[in-house]
Amino acid sequence: MHKHVALNGDDLAMDSAFIKKLLKGESVEYFTELQGKRGVLFSNITLALFIEDEFRHDNFELTKSYGRSIRTLSSGEQKKVLLEFLMAKKPDFIIMDNPFDALDVVSVKQLKARLVSIADEMTVIQVFKRKSDLLPFIQHAMRIDNGKVVYADGIEQYLEKFEPDARANFKLDIPGPIQEQHERYEELIKLNDVTVHYHDRPILNAISWTIKAGEFWQLKGPNGSGKTTILTMINGDNPKAFGQNIELFGRRKGTGESVWEIKKKIGYFTPSMMELFTRRNTAEQMIVSGFHDSIGLYRKASDIQKHVAGEWLKVLGLEAKSRNAFVDLSQVHRRMVLIARAMVKHPPLLILDEPSTGLDDKSAVLLSALINKIAVESQTAILYVSHRKEPDLKPQFVFELIPGENGSVGEILR
Repeated sequence: MHKHVALNGDDLAMDSAFIKKLLKGESVEYFTELQGKRGVLFSNITLALFIEDEFRHDNFELTKSYGRSIRTLSSGEQKKVLLEFLMAKKPDFIIMDNPFDALDVVSVKQLKARLVSIADEMTVIQVFKRKSDLLPFIQHAMRIDNGKVVYADGIEQYLEKFEPDARANFKLDIPGPIQEQHERYEELIKLNDVTVHYHDRPILNAISWTIKAGEFWQLKGPNGSGKTTILTMINGDNPKAFGQNIELFGRRKGTGESVWEIKKKIGYFTPSMMELFTRRNTAEQMIVSGFHDSIGLYRKASDIQKHVAGEWLKVLGLEAKSRNAFVDLSQVHRRMVLIARAMVKHPPLLILDEPSTGLDDKSAVLLSALINKIAVESQTAILYVSHRKEPDLKPQFVFELIPGENGSVGEILR
């Protein structure tokens, strides 16, 4: 009978000394049964290393049986391939780092079933952030702070002790735009009978969808259903948009507008924006950078821009951290700052692409409250993209992509 454990902690990183020691079977004070055993790490970090190795050295070790690049696989396929590769190494135990992040409902179900079978063969240690993601066979839990175990008990006792506060209140109103919005659009985005193929693979099948000013939409659908394709056609980056019947901010796509003209009307946030950012800009400077459509500040801020950034930080409850380095903020605080950055000019449209990925339950509640607040207190339309249903998020409408033999069709849920 294997002892399966859930690990949780605000700063628990997969490259930390604690995890490295555990993988080598050297964490004897907490895992005596794994002393001298060899573990493997199932994580997005592991996957990213394979992707980089493939890109730099044309090493297709992970997907040689597929005859394809890792990057061409969906999130669900990537995780399936990685898991089977690690299992072929016949480890003594496996550490699962938030395994269900960015997976749709079907992929989660399939991965859970595979992990249940693995649990009969070896110890499974699950690093988790969401209560709903906990594997059904987990019996024990530990909390890790600053590389040390500060709490250990049964899983039920742990969940009861660390149940997140479901309340999240922002008391101040969000600051308004510093300039009057001269351009008014009744319809921001209009897709008319849009059909997209990549090579011989159908992606979208006759999609018709209109986003009007001030509306709050969620775009959902399983991995590979075409969410990213739609986003890149709206955001101006996808050549598949040309020749389609698409209207952006009252103008037919392909009639002379530049990508930058479109982007100036869109506030955009995705967690991947933070991955390569290492500059020591302050929280205030990161918000000000939104006035210049840059990520990070590369020019002197005006007094009015500093004032608006300060007002946003007050709304977020981060006024005391205005001069702290952005990269030193907590994960959820960085995301809140970047959403404020996207909103400083009150764009007609705000796109939030998987904003809650990787957050714990408490942080997801906080982020949802901020997004709901922006929807109520601004005239900006919001397009929230995620397959995960956040119980505290309150979109007015949901546009769901439903895959089919000829590509995904769209259905509006109210």
